[in-house]
Amino acid sequence: MPKIFMLRCSVAIAAISVTMPSLAQDAVGSSVPTNGLDDIVVTAQRREESLQRVAVAVSAVSGDAIINAGASDAVGLSRLVPSLVVQPSAGTSLSLYLRGVGSQQGNSFAENAIALNVGGVFVARPSSLGGIFYDLERVEVVKGPQGTLYGRNATGGAINVIPRKPSLGEFGGSASFEYGNYDSVKAAGALNIPLGDNVAMRFATQIVERDGYLSDGYQDDSGQAVRASILAKPSDDWSILLTTDYFHQGGKGVGSVLSPGSAFPAGVSAGYAAPALSDRIGGSDPRSVAALAAYAGTLFAPPFCGGFGGFITSGCVAAPKNDGFIDSDYYGISAEIQGDLGFATLTVVPAYRRSDNRYDGYAPGFLTRTDEVSKQTSLEVRLSSNGKSDFQYVLGAYYFKEDQSALNFFDQGALSTTRFTPNLGTKSYAAFGQGTYSLSDSFRLVAGGRYTKEDRTQRTALASGGRPGVILPPLGVPFTGDQSFKRFTWKLGVEADIGAASLLYANIATGFKAGGFFVASPPNNTFAPEKLTAYTIGSKNRFADGRIQLNVEAFYWDYADQQISFVGAVQSGPISVPGGVTINAGRARMYGVDTELRVKIGDHGLFSADFQYLNAKYKELNYTAISASGGPIRNGCSVTNGRSANPGTPIPSRLFDIDCSGFPTINSPEFSLNLGYDHEIPVGDLMLVLGGRTRIESSRFTNIEYLPEQKQEGYMTSDAYVTLEGPDKRWSLTAYVNNIEDKTILGGTVVRPVLQTVYAVLRPPRTYGLRASFNF
Repeated sequence: MPKIFMLRCSVAIAAISVTMPSLAQDAVGSSVPTNGLDDIVVTAQRREESLQRVAVAVSAVSGDAIINAGASDAVGLSRLVPSLVVQPSAGTSLSLYLRGVGSQQGNSFAENAIALNVGGVFVARPSSLGGIFYDLERVEVVKGPQGTLYGRNATGGAINVIPRKPSLGEFGGSASFEYGNYDSVKAAGALNIPLGDNVAMRFATQIVERDGYLSDGYQDDSGQAVRASILAKPSDDWSILLTTDYFHQGGKGVGSVLSPGSAFPAGVSAGYAAPALSDRIGGSDPRSVAALAAYAGTLFAPPFCGGFGGFITSGCVAAPKNDGFIDSDYYGISAEIQGDLGFATLTVVPAYRRSDNRYDGYAPGFLTRTDEVSKQTSLEVRLSSNGKSDFQYVLGAYYFKEDQSALNFFDQGALSTTRFTPNLGTKSYAAFGQGTYSLSDSFRLVAGGRYTKEDRTQRTALASGGRPGVILPPLGVPFTGDQSFKRFTWKLGVEADIGAASLLYANIATGFKAGGFFVASPPNNTFAPEKLTAYTIGSKNRFADGRIQLNVEAFYWDYADQQISFVGAVQSGPISVPGGVTINAGRARMYGVDTELRVKIGDHGLFSADFQYLNAKYKELNYTAISASGGPIRNGCSVTNGRSANPGTPIPSRLFDIDCSGFPTINSPEFSLNLGYDHEIPVGDLMLVLGGRTRIESSRFTNIEYLPEQKQEGYMTSDAYVTLEGPDKRWSLTAYVNNIEDKTILGGTVVRPVLQTVYAVLRPPRTYGLRASFNF
């Protein structure tokens, strides 16, 4: 079926492309008519190019579109890009998924399978995503493995966040103030200052405060961010850009709700069902805690806490509390040095980033107190050809070093209170190159490769708590380990200009993400690299005087050894207990079609339609689950071979073999559709702008237990805004509403250990407000 699908798509895309030249005769030449769509310049292939000339699927969202959508973070960005799913996790961590490829984030060592780059600098920690969505030029979502030009952790693609740079010779700035429901306040500003003819500085800041969406105050927002940059051009051939940024994240944190039906049928019939999701009753709300406690009482006798014979009791399971917090700081400094050498352009990007991530939260599954510090240093050097010959190339070298240290405090009440001090060191080296050779004016061959060597070391000790000597190593005695990975990733492709404004392309590309460690005793605390091979055919077209743009890409991905993190059986010798583990799924495959349509209607209207069809399934997914109580395991997959987790001890825990082969990959809706329309209405010297968006998404599962409570059914949500702009856009007033339907949508779910109840993180409810903006 996948081969037939790809064949049909290839024929269809080729047929569409062949018909484009006759429709695009008026679009001859590189310039777009003034009444056509704007040309968007992207850096998806490490050089500035027109979006329509880049032979890869890229969704580019402008800074203004991000503001209009109210997308102040990556979760908001996912409303604008159908193929992107963003799942909040513990503290400030986010899990990113593109076309079904991604990794759950839930421990100090976790990394995404979608590379995040801010201002050209790779950012390793997923917790750093919160405070970057302000004063932006654009955001590029590059779909598909970018193992050649991006390399590290770009298995499924990359997200490039491009802040605005200083403008030479210009004084100006902007300011905006926004107020909405949930006492949401957002203030932002930017100032551009010229320092002579060849130097300019830019300052930008944003402050966000909002009450929580949940009844217990969780899922709030409190952040302060600032960015400063200076651009110098000592000559026509050289430029230096220095950027520094700081972000503080406060508030209570993500929060979660107890999913209805997550208490077993016996508990539901006894009246212990959780509140409805739409009520947004937080996990620490007395109503939710009462349901949890009553349900726990139906499972366990309450004799005492202590000893292996009776430590799983209703009194030993700690309930969520209302004292969670986030107090995290993120710092960064980088430079971009560019020089025209005549035959090529040299680019040097040194960078340093630090994150101090502190939070005390009741994330689904664990009561966690965490203090993490990450320090990363990177250097990238690129040499790009100047575009004056038939052979164009990008050559480069990359160095990355990160040191992580943490104090992880897992509090399960009298059941178990454990403190770990995990430390992880990473060094990565890479050399890469990609070349494009023009066989004729309209036909090109593309080849690229990247060699990566990555070394990892870990040192972890049990600081206090637990039961050292039986399940865990003795207090203070570290367990260490080291791993080394080497991989060559590559890309082959062809490109054909089959019309003045039509590009047809086909690629085979590979991606790779190194293996690593999770927090547990060796030797059962490692996982292997994941790998992806992608087969792609696509077409990019403009016609009707540049007023219609149609981009289509069909893809087939072979995904091997996907890294999956979940609460499973942490093993030390013959003893197993519930904990955060990372395993490698056997194999998955994804195929589908990605389509983007833009139509300029008249002089003042713009219609957009982004559609993705995705068929993503696990060919093989097997893992081991643990029931701490010894009772039946809750899982929607095939469950077999129940056995004692701790033979020879009175601990009642049992292990089960789980087979989810044939199930859809998580966070992979089969159909995703975004529709949008913006229309300008001149009113004298003013301009009235009306805009709206609708997202339609089919059902998806949010975690690998495949329980009914973890399935998000299909839904539709809509956003709308009305803006009145002053002359020359010097000021504007906007009224907006997002999620008009007030849909309750799952962002992510986790099964809580011991009780096996499901807790869910929800996406935002209906929000609305007013925004005033000024430009000078």
